[in-house]
Amino acid sequence: MPNNLASIVSSLSNRTSVSLARASLFKFVGLLAGVFLLASVSLVFLAQDLDRTEEAESAFYTQKAVQSLEKSLRLTVKDYAFWGDAYKHLHTQVDPNWAFVRQNVGSTLYADFGIQGLFVVNDVNRTVYSVVKGELKPVELAQWLGHSVDSILDKARAGAESETPTTAFVKIGGVPALVAAAAITPGTDPTVSLDDRLPSVLIFVDMLEDAKLQAIGDDFGVNGLRVATADDVDDTSRFALGDDGSVGNLRWISSRPGLRLLGIGLPLIGIAALLVCLMTWVILRRATVAALALDASYASLQKSQDALATSEARFRDVVEASSDWVWEIDANSRFTYLSERFEAVTGLSMNAWIGAAMDDLLGTESGTLSQWLSLPNRRPDITIQCRYVDPLGRERITRLSARDMPCKGFRGTATDVTEEVEARRRIEFLSQHDALTGLPNRTRLQEFLDGKLKAMPSEDSPLVMLSLDLDRFKPVNDLLGHAAGDLVLNEVSSRLADCVRHGDLVARVGGDEFVLILTDVSSQDEVEALCHRLIESIERPVAIDEQEVFVSASIGIAMAPNDASKAAELLRYADIALYEAKAAGRNTWRFYAGDMNVKIIERRRLENDLRFAIKHGELRLHFQPRYRIADGKMVGAEALVRWKHPEHGLIPPDTFIPIAEESGLIISLSNWVLNTACTSAAHWPNGLFVSVNLSPTEFKQGNLVERIQQSLDDSGIDPARVELEITESVMLEDASGALEIMRTLKRLGVRIAMDDFGTGYSSLSYLRAFPFDGLKIDRSFLNRLDESEDDKAIIQAIVGLGRALALTVTAEGIETAEQLKLLKAVSCDEGQGYFLSRPLDIEAFNTLVGVREKEVSQSDV
Repeated sequence: MPNNLASIVSSLSNRTSVSLARASLFKFVGLLAGVFLLASVSLVFLAQDLDRTEEAESAFYTQKAVQSLEKSLRLTVKDYAFWGDAYKHLHTQVDPNWAFVRQNVGSTLYADFGIQGLFVVNDVNRTVYSVVKGELKPVELAQWLGHSVDSILDKARAGAESETPTTAFVKIGGVPALVAAAAITPGTDPTVSLDDRLPSVLIFVDMLEDAKLQAIGDDFGVNGLRVATADDVDDTSRFALGDDGSVGNLRWISSRPGLRLLGIGLPLIGIAALLVCLMTWVILRRATVAALALDASYASLQKSQDALATSEARFRDVVEASSDWVWEIDANSRFTYLSERFEAVTGLSMNAWIGAAMDDLLGTESGTLSQWLSLPNRRPDITIQCRYVDPLGRERITRLSARDMPCKGFRGTATDVTEEVEARRRIEFLSQHDALTGLPNRTRLQEFLDGKLKAMPSEDSPLVMLSLDLDRFKPVNDLLGHAAGDLVLNEVSSRLADCVRHGDLVARVGGDEFVLILTDVSSQDEVEALCHRLIESIERPVAIDEQEVFVSASIGIAMAPNDASKAAELLRYADIALYEAKAAGRNTWRFYAGDMNVKIIERRRLENDLRFAIKHGELRLHFQPRYRIADGKMVGAEALVRWKHPEHGLIPPDTFIPIAEESGLIISLSNWVLNTACTSAAHWPNGLFVSVNLSPTEFKQGNLVERIQQSLDDSGIDPARVELEITESVMLEDASGALEIMRTLKRLGVRIAMDDFGTGYSSLSYLRAFPFDGLKIDRSFLNRLDESEDDKAIIQAIVGLGRALALTVTAEGIETAEQLKLLKAVSCDEGQGYFLSRPLDIEAFNTLVGVREKEVSQSDV
């Protein structure tokens, strides 16, 4: 009986030990399960937060893309609507020839800007001019749009006085479109007077097709931007066009960083859970064996305790494996637990903060953390950004999440997001500042200027704008590289900032273009003193790789309210003044004056007229004969282009050729001169050649050789009868490139002569290294022959130099018999000038050639 009792007691003891072991293990497993669950929930929450953030950013940049499109179309319609010529030819009277044929407001808007609809609506709301997809068509605007346009016309006319265009989104044939409208006014053109009618309205229509939206989205980093269709069933990733999306909605493809994070994180957590389960199974078996032997020895009990300690260590390792640090606080908001990651992340002592108030460590911009945690109905998945100071005194930012505990306390995780916040701040900074120099960019300039203009500057305290452009900067990039150019721009930026006062603004708005906004300027003398300091500072040498680089600057000045009271006008007037400063010789400054705008308008009108003249054959070619000085025989002629304007009469070449070079028309003009000259000279006697001047700009276009080859082929002229005149500036800007082109031209068989020799930086190295056939003595030397013995010696030296290098020497501008006599005395080869013959039109020159042929044939008989 006693043995049975002992057996029963031993069995009960063993069962109790096993039950206790299993209970402890199940608690441990439950705790681990809670940890894995918390990690999984935190991961899901983080993934959702990342997806929401990405969605918000895509919506933000989509809005920016649409706003940019609206702004671009408003600026485009404004440039055309507030223009005196447009007022005369589209409002006062509708002139399709001016608008469409001469391409002032025609098909180029479709080709260059993609504007599919262009309409002009008169004062009684009738469409009087329409261009659809680059073609002139008689279409009513309302009929083409498919609905009434009265509200658009009313808004456009309401902005006539302030020169403010209007935009609206409409749907045309099921496709959303952006409509921009502006009242047609003379703008600042003083030559145009207003009539009593309501202003006509210029309307541009830009169809928002998927291809265009895709390109706009790519520019702003929005993937797959398009118009939403009926197949898009969800309401996410949408941007409404028009009122409440009545015109349509934009859709895009949002990247899902959170989904990718879940795809990586959840499997890892699952693997860890599986390993823990396996480990739990092993521990359970061991704990069972240890519990059965608990009554046998104390050593067995110690082994069980060691196994439990090992399990607890594993639990701590799992918690500390997280990148976040875990915290717990009691009902008084004091820390009761901090994970070991707390010290690794923050650098602070964990023991020093256990028992301390949470508000003493972490702070927010919207009150204390304890207040935030005690908010009623606070969503458990909401996070908050907090700040703390690390041991080095640096402010750090952490994202905190929290959940309630049964003991009235809270627990949660904290993630350090300092680098993420700094990156966002950097992006915001770069959106308003130039990445190279750190100066404000055009966006920041516009905001600053708008703010200053709202303060209503007065004549006693004007707002001054300086538009500054660097002179001689392009050779720095061309010769030393863009890295050297960047160093120069940074140095100039620092010097500009040093010259202005605190509260003024220096902005970089282009490659080498800067704008300065000055306040509290009392007089014009003060502005001029600043301009002098600016130019003097910029002219100081810039050291780059043990060599000194020199640049200078030109400055245009406009002031509010004297010149303008709107930002756009002030910028335009400052640019006009800058243009005048450059035209005055650069390295100086000019204040804006009213007549400058008239000059710009006139220059733009001349540019349009010149484009029309080239296309419609209004130019004429004259030929000035060139004679051999020894016997007076004609050897050839120089082709000279003439333009007789229908309103302004004969316009000299030194007026319209610079316009052609600046506007890009020089290639078309030169092609016409080359083709006409070669075609005419092909019918001359074989002994006569034709000489054609080339612009330095043509050497930079890259197709000079092909154009000349085409003219030779089309005319059929012998290339040896064609001479090309170039100036030495071609060699100064790009000597190696010019040499390669000239050698290629020589292989075509043409002759090459240096024009205006002796007026610039001509050197013997050019004449020896470059394949010249001749050189022309500038007329300035002949004009001073009666006054200067030095010029006589120079002419004699040039003739001797040409003979030594086997070059034909030609004298220009022979106007007296004495000049001809001197040239014959020094054995100058050829000459031309008014004394020998004025330039003749094609018919007169052909007559002269025919008379001369007759005289020669009679002398031979």
